Amino acid sequence: MPYRIRKVEYYYADIRDEFGAAYGVLSALAELGVNLLAFTAVPSGPHRAQFTIFPDDPNKLVAEARMDALALDGPHHALLVQGDDELGALADIHRRLAVAGVDIYATSGVTDGVGSFGYVIYVREDQFEKAASALEL
Repeated sequence: MPYRIRKVEYYYADIRDEFGAAYGVLSALAELGVNLLAFTAVPSGPHRAQFTIFPDDPNKLVAEARMDALALDGPHHALLVQGDDELGALADIHRRLAVAGVDIYATSGVTDGVGSFGYVIYVREDQFEKAASALEL
């Protein structure tokens, strides 16, 4: 199969946006043994950033965050697509969701430059199971 789709959980952390903030959070998670599937950071105010953390093991993230006093909002659900970068792969996924009447409200993706890609699809929580069914998960 040229790509694999799976259900994932993610959490938001609202962080004071200061020099090295992402490094601080990411290095702390690594030291605690929290493996990440994906991570994004976007501004959420004049001095705040919203980190979106996709853990490989959500229970470990929650337990370690609680011990490290990192406030998390979640879990929320998304779809993670990983696979061979081929023309039309994302179009096919979007077609399947559109045919099922699923509203995609955000996506984020990247290629590795040597033939593979990763893609996160955000759908409304009330449509998540419908999306998963449309993608045969």
